[in-house]
Amino acid sequence: MTLRAIQADITTLPVDAIVNAANDRLLMGGGVCGAIFRAAGAGALAEACARVAPCPTGQARITPGFALPARYVIHTVGPVWQGGGAGEPALLAACYRASLALLRAAGGRSVAFPAISTGIFGYPADRATRIAVAAVREDVARHGDLDITFACFDQAMLDLYRKELAS
Repeated sequence: MTLRAIQADITTLPVDAIVNAANDRLLMGGGVCGAIFRAAGAGALAEACARVAPCPTGQARITPGFALPARYVIHTVGPVWQGGGAGEPALLAACYRASLALLRAAGGRSVAFPAISTGIFGYPADRATRIAVAAVREDVARHGDLDITFACFDQAMLDLYRKELAS
C-alpha cells in the first residue's frame, strides 16, 4: 500500500480516480467541487452527475473524468459538522469506504482524496484527517493494496495529514 499526503491541485493528478467532495444533488459547487467540474468540463460532468444523482451523505457515485488526467471522478457527500453528536464520524468514514469500493469496482488501483467535509461543511480538520487515515488504512487492510494520495490544498492541511500518517 502506498499512502501519502502531498500539497497539490487534485485536478492535475494522474491517478485512476479523484474524489470530489460533493453535495447530495451532485451539482457544481465551490471549492474542490467547483475546481473539479471546471477541469473536467463542467457541462459533460454535470450531465454525467445528473444521471447518478442524488447521493446521500456517506455514499458515493462514479462518473468519467472527461478532461481530467484521472479516468474517473468519485463523488462522495461528507457530513456537515453539527458538533460531533449527529453521527458525523461514522458518515465521514463511510465516504472513504464507499469511494474505495467504487474505485475497486471500476478496476482502479490509485486514487486521490481531498479533505472531505473540511471546507464549507465545517468539519474540524484535525478530526477529519484522523478519520480519513484510519478509514483508509482499515479498508486497505481488509480489501487489498491501493495507491492512495491525500491531496492537500495548503501547508496546514498537509501538516495534519503527515502527522496522522506518521502515527
